[in-house]
Amino acid sequence: PTIFSNSSSLPQTHFSHLKNWIKKVSSERRTMKLLLVFIMVHTIFIPCFSFDIPTLLPAFPLTLDYYKSTCPTVFDVIKKEMECIVKEDPRNAAILIRLHFHDCFVQGCDGSVLLDETETLKGEKKASPNINSLKGYEIIDRLKNIIESECPGVVSCADLLTISARDATILVGGPYWDVLVGRNDSKSASYAHATTNLPTPDESLLSIVAKFYSQGLSVEDMVALIGAHTVGMAQCRNFRSRIYGDFQVTSALNPLSVTYVASLRKICPANSGEGDSNVAAMDNVTPNLFDNSFYHTLLRGEGLLNSDQAMYTSVFGIQTRKIVSKYAENPVAFFEQFSKSMVKMGNILNPSGGEVRRNCRFVNT
Repeated sequence: PTIFSNSSSLPQTHFSHLKNWIKKVSSERRTMKLLLVFIMVHTIFIPCFSFDIPTLLPAFPLTLDYYKSTCPTVFDVIKKEMECIVKEDPRNAAILIRLHFHDCFVQGCDGSVLLDETETLKGEKKASPNINSLKGYEIIDRLKNIIESECPGVVSCADLLTISARDATILVGGPYWDVLVGRNDSKSASYAHATTNLPTPDESLLSIVAKFYSQGLSVEDMVALIGAHTVGMAQCRNFRSRIYGDFQVTSALNPLSVTYVASLRKICPANSGEGDSNVAAMDNVTPNLFDNSFYHTLLRGEGLLNSDQAMYTSVFGIQTRKIVSKYAENPVAFFEQFSKSMVKMGNILNPSGGEVRRNCRFVNT
């Protein structure tokens, strides 16, 4: 059974416990704490029950042929350019996948993460989860300029980012999925939501589950989407606490793991501020290949980020541990779920609508 799925309501005894607990929760933190209690109750005590997720339905339908008459070459043009971009540096694939993820978790997949800060708009780029993590803005500029020369004022930056993330995945060995298009670009950004909505490397498993849940994404979606860490790098500032914390405990003092963590400590000194921007691969076996090797690193206790390793070793990870093991054993299952979850995440839309930006960094004037 999954933690989140459609089924009957929880038993009355559990609601009684929850009602008593709710009375003790302060009003300002009530919503988040209630969500976490539901997760804990379901994960630990009643794994055979589940409950409905509030999903974000599109404000307008996305389709495969949205640009059929207005820009029929859009998919081919992006694919061709992406082949060059990934060939230039395989890391660009991970950069675009991450950029797409960070966009969709704030206001939906609306290109808000691409907006530069102005006197009248506080952008998302300088929010704490983004400022030292996101790159690739110039890649989107490059793609946008090419598309604008082919079909001016037609293809949104949000669609462009979604398509390029799919193509990037394929070009490093990952699965294919059909990208539905027709998204609008937002006219606003949310620094506040970028700060609070996005998971962070040292965040607890329950908190990360809650953040995915709030986007209408299940635990299965979460474990699959985090599997994108099979490509890409992490900065020292994001894994320092891990390699100087419980790394050797989770890896059971395996001699190979001891050698591995020693090499990481050479890259990332213990003192904060030293080597903060130095990087290491999140998958130390096949860092430039999209495969299921990432899940094997978690089985060995060698996950680079605390948040990643928690999916397998956290005491609350009853469900996530099973999923990690499944994907480690069955790469086809991982690819299938990753494709489904990317489509699902890509369908999180900004209900406010928007426009098609001529320049992805600025709203139209």
